[in-house]
Amino acid sequence: MKILFALAILSVAVRAADTIQTANGVLEGAVNPASGIRMFKGIPYAQPPVGDLRWREPQPPRNWTGVRKADRFAPRCAQRPVFGDMNFRSNGMGEDCLYLNIWTPAKSGDAKLPVLVYFFGGGFIAGDGSEPRYDGESLATKGIVTVTLNYRLDVLGFLSHPELTKESPHHASGNYGLLDQYAALLWVKRNIAAFGGDPNRITIGGESAGSIAVSAQMASPLAKDLIAGAIGESGSYMGTLSPVPQADAEQAGVKFAGAVGAKSLAALRAMTVEQLFKESGKEGADRFPAVIDGYFLPQPLRQIYTEGKQAHVPLLVGWNSQENPARRVLGDAEPTPDNYANAIRKLYPDHAEAAVRVYGAATAEEVTENATALASDRFIAYSTWVWSNLSEKTGGKPVFRYYYARPRPPMRPEMGNAVAGLAGGVIRGTGAAAKAAPPARGAVHSAEIEYALGNLATNLVYAWTDDDYSVSRTMEEYFANFIKTGDPNGAKLPKWPAANSDKSVPVMTIDVESAAAPEKHRERYEFLESLNR
Repeated sequence: MKILFALAILSVAVRAADTIQTANGVLEGAVNPASGIRMFKGIPYAQPPVGDLRWREPQPPRNWTGVRKADRFAPRCAQRPVFGDMNFRSNGMGEDCLYLNIWTPAKSGDAKLPVLVYFFGGGFIAGDGSEPRYDGESLATKGIVTVTLNYRLDVLGFLSHPELTKESPHHASGNYGLLDQYAALLWVKRNIAAFGGDPNRITIGGESAGSIAVSAQMASPLAKDLIAGAIGESGSYMGTLSPVPQADAEQAGVKFAGAVGAKSLAALRAMTVEQLFKESGKEGADRFPAVIDGYFLPQPLRQIYTEGKQAHVPLLVGWNSQENPARRVLGDAEPTPDNYANAIRKLYPDHAEAAVRVYGAATAEEVTENATALASDRFIAYSTWVWSNLSEKTGGKPVFRYYYARPRPPMRPEMGNAVAGLAGGVIRGTGAAAKAAPPARGAVHSAEIEYALGNLATNLVYAWTDDDYSVSRTMEEYFANFIKTGDPNGAKLPKWPAANSDKSVPVMTIDVESAAAPEKHRERYEFLESLNR
């Protein structure tokens, strides 16, 4: 299958920037003279997790002497090519990957600007802070110091094992990718003032796996006091990739070690990345979930949020109108009411009547619409709803919920018969992945990223229109206001009420005509919630 990386990298003229003194040494980045934004890339926030540091908590970065160049992205963390349409600007790939990037509009270290630390998505198995859709320059022009980072993935980021637990000073193993994010937050807290940021005004955000990570950092007793606000775009650990008990994770690690023929932890650490990924990437192989380890996550997230133990900070959270297509429920069956009802019964054999009552359909059009909703809810919308719902009840701070509904426009003609990929680019080829897909009925998973971060121009796959740029201006302005004040509202924007400001739950639909309205279809989420009681 031929892969087309169609997220274009826009070249900009840069010149040397003033140096900045960090706690570990002096950095020299670059500046875009057109915008005045200073960029510092490839900054180490922890020691390389290689050799004996593989599957250990991230260690504080070493100091350096002289001036360290920070004008290019560092290597992305080792990963399999899972999403062929992801595009990276990173300098290669490997285990030595714990670096972050900063965009700042500040001219001095006393600006005390708000800060956004953004976690990339990719299912905790792929992705990188260098991807153009996460570029921080646009938000920086709005007075925000913007940070992206890399964190360990897949087996290198989440393997648990009894020997790892035993050697840990906290008697915990797994969660290394989440601990990397925490270490980056510590680094930002300590150093961001030098870049003009306010260490007491750090908002964390992310999409998909990045959003799920935000829900975890809010819940962790380690990280929750480091953040002033949170943004979650599609996903939480309360229903998507849910963490498992330490003992279960350890047994999965023992099984994995046996599968690769490693009889000891030393043997596992001696293996190459390729050997490890060959096993973890096999069809049907178990994934490596986050772990309720008693350290980073002392309890299941649902319990933490129910008891109000999470960070009490403003939350902006939502999901898209087509997180998953109808065929995820219907398969290859025609969208008839009977076929759909049968599909629902197969999914919920013990609760079929209730499921049909809230998700059922009487016409072919309703089937496609409701099957899309069910597929989206099962994939990621429901877990995001749980996060929002519990935060409204126990978080003690405003929750602003959105529903993103703007479909992407058609692809540019030069894309030919390419198929839209999950990550935002396109895939071409003659294989199954390149078969013509039905037109999207709404905003697909990940579609909002370039709009929210002001990066439509970095993606040359789609024929963006004036309406798309208008939606992007609205969404980015909401995000920027929230990062600055904990409230997305601002002049010339449709009023966005907080979800816990009234007995009803207002939801901001973000589209060409954005508007807030009472929550719809709550019965769907309450049905899914009833299955978890």
